[in-house]
Amino acid sequence: MNSLYTLLVIIVAVLAYSVFNYFYQKRIVKTVTEEEFRAGYRKAQLIDVREANEFDAGHILGARNIPMSQLKMRLKELRPDLPVYLYDQNGLRSARAAQMLYRKGYKDLTQLQGGFKKWSGKIKAKK
Repeated sequence: MNSLYTLLVIIVAVLAYSVFNYFYQKRIVKTVTEEEFRAGYRKAQLIDVREANEFDAGHILGARNIPMSQLKMRLKELRPDLPVYLYDQNGLRSARAAQMLYRKGYKDLTQLQGGFKKWSGKIKAKK
């Protein structure tokens, strides 16, 4: 019976953390559709947070590759006074990147809903 209570407490804690994280995410980063993303990314810093091999396979035209694994070390490449548009393969890494950037003082953060796999615009790939 004691292990049942422990399991229940763990489940409740995980759910509470998930709900908190969801609302925190909504507050710090705008998640926009492809059309809204297209309308604003040319006036912003467009960052692909996927790894280099994913970026080389195909990326949004004009994007810079700063992988999530290197973001902390390469923060100086981003200007905090300009909007930052983020994307990854499906939206998970860009959300984590937005949280980290927000803690470092970046306030105008936007991510592509559904990530690169939902993108239908122009792309560039290395041959």
